[in-house]
Amino acid sequence: MIIETKADIIEIIEKDEYMMEILQTAKSLNLPDWWICAGFVRAKIWDSLHNFSERTTTADVDVIYFNAEKMDEREEKKWEQLLSDLLTDVPWSVKNEARMHVVNNIPPYTSSVDAISKFPETVTALGMKIDEDGKVLLTAPCGIDDLLNMQVKPTPYFKKTKERANIYEQRLREKNWQATWRKVQVQHLSPDKFIEE
Repeated sequence: MIIETKADIIEIIEKDEYMMEILQTAKSLNLPDWWICAGFVRAKIWDSLHNFSERTTTADVDVIYFNAEKMDEREEKKWEQLLSDLLTDVPWSVKNEARMHVVNNIPPYTSSVDAISKFPETVTALGMKIDEDGKVLLTAPCGIDDLLNMQVKPTPYFKKTKERANIYEQRLREKNWQATWRKVQVQHLSPDKFIEE
């Protein structure tokens, strides 16, 4: 399958009834600055590029939003439960990116897309949603080239410090994407090369 542009990615998602149902369900909550991100998008594209006949199961469906006025984690759990009530078979995970900088011990994000840009890998720094007009949108603050070329690389944010390089390398070990998608290539970072900020 040839996938070359954001429009191609959106078209693939739009033709997937399961994914569209998930996007419509998340949209129904009317969360501020919401996106479904990371593996939800990446796995579908890699499955397509590998010509898999069946969908690869992902650990969860990551819904993020941005609300600086209600940063209690219980709010996230409330939305997670609502989504689970609507689609019981989906492993929902909901996070308010307005508070996740505290969890990640970094400066505050300015938006959900800003948070996505600071995910560890460029192939994970992706988000999709349906806008108010019913149009499917894709955000890819680090571009789509690495995704389409199946090359796992750190985002610019994760190239900056030894600590982040260690997190990136740990994720590579835990995710082991090459075991599922054999065409995927991984760029490693040597933590020894980094000088702390």
